[in-house]
Amino acid sequence: MGELVIDRRFRGPEDSANGGIACGLIASFADRPVEVTLRLPPPLGVPLLVDRGSVSAGAALVAEFAPAELELEVPQPPSWDEAIESQRPDVDSAFRHCFVCGVARAPDDGLHIHAGRVAEREVVAAPWVPRPDTAGAEFVWAALDCPGAYATGVLGRGIVVLGRLAARVLRVPAPGEHCVVAGWLLARDGRKHVAGTALWSEGELLGYARATWIEPRPRDRLPDDGPRADGAAAEAR
Repeated sequence: MGELVIDRRFRGPEDSANGGIACGLIASFADRPVEVTLRLPPPLGVPLLVDRGSVSAGAALVAEFAPAELELEVPQPPSWDEAIESQRPDVDSAFRHCFVCGVARAPDDGLHIHAGRVAEREVVAAPWVPRPDTAGAEFVWAALDCPGAYATGVLGRGIVVLGRLAARVLRVPAPGEHCVVAGWLLARDGRKHVAGTALWSEGELLGYARATWIEPRPRDRLPDDGPRADGAAAEAR
């Protein structure tokens, strides 16, 4: 049993946590690789009780996690130059302050991972250089989050929210290390989209993940067609 408080700095939507870093922080309570399912948008700045595979805020179930042996066929890594050329800041994003991909973050805040399509390949990619304050396993989970959303191809005709994420961290990159993150589509099933992501440093695989992304129903959308928050959990069952 333990307690987790997610700092507001780690928001994705304005009022809830980025799904990747929330899942990474939850995974830190486990002693083996896990898959995390978000049941509600992870709240910010409030105590969350982590106990026997569940995360709750009072009586509300926020997330569940369970052991997972993640097997994933990872593509050849894009080069650093390809990642630089492919990155595309999403200026129309509903999540302008997202800790991972937000375009409105200050240069010294957030991860600034802006994945875009790699020329002549069915992957998206972006560069990432960790700072001293973003070196840790939970930040690898975060880096492996948003590129998967862009790999679904849904952005531009709608939006997707994270329902489930399983990741394996092989090594945490050091501050200043030049990393490349990529995402690719694995499957589609109605409003569900499954994507893979991976992180490399000079060709060395540092981590990889599989995520289920959900297109919210029209009634779940905000007036500007953005989603309410990460955590389309019931749809990811």
